[in-house]
Amino acid sequence: MRLAERERLKAVAANYAATLVESGMVVGLGSGTTAELAIRALAERMRQGLLFQGVPTSLRSARLARRLGIPLLDPGAVTTIDMVIDGADEVEPQTLALIKGHGGALVREKLVASLARRRVIVIDPTKLVDQLGTRSPVPVEVVPFAWQYPARALTALGGQPQLRRKRDGTPFRSDNGNYILDVHFGPIADPAGLATAMKVITGVVDHGLFLNLADLVIVGEPEGVRTLQK
Repeated sequence: MRLAERERLKAVAANYAATLVESGMVVGLGSGTTAELAIRALAERMRQGLLFQGVPTSLRSARLARRLGIPLLDPGAVTTIDMVIDGADEVEPQTLALIKGHGGALVREKLVASLARRRVIVIDPTKLVDQLGTRSPVPVEVVPFAWQYPARALTALGGQPQLRRKRDGTPFRSDNGNYILDVHFGPIADPAGLATAMKVITGVVDHGLFLNLADLVIVGEPEGVRTLQK
């Protein structure tokens, strides 16, 4: 699928997701290119009279929302979020299990998703896979100190970890100041078991397997939108 068509279909999904927000809601604002399209669509609805408050999942999302005039809440002061709209790197349509974290905001995204009453994921069709890990590595956020230790532990689990780096060769840092290991496992037969095994590794902050954290997946397609629910 050509890039221009993917971008169009992402916008179709993001615009549809924005129509689900009602006045008075607290809305989690996801990270990544598709989520940013949803933030822009929400800002347009706000200009038409929609009243809502946002909870950003990354510094970049927060900057965009402020620039568009969306009122933001401190994530630490929020106890409940009505809905979060976010993207994903991979989606299993049968289970709505996700891989997220290509943008490096997986910890904040997972925290906001855990607080939300309804989790809405917006994607284009290229993100649908029969099995997680088919195309994307699993991002794992680790503390910088002795990051090689969790890297070796992830290798022992069958993964091939690679430290994410910026264009200048220095390690990429998340908004939390941590490193990201992109771990290639190939197709994952037991996502729940792998998620548990990664979480208990010392030095691992969290990982990009999002299980039971999606209620509705909106797929932008040439003929409109397709919705997936459990």
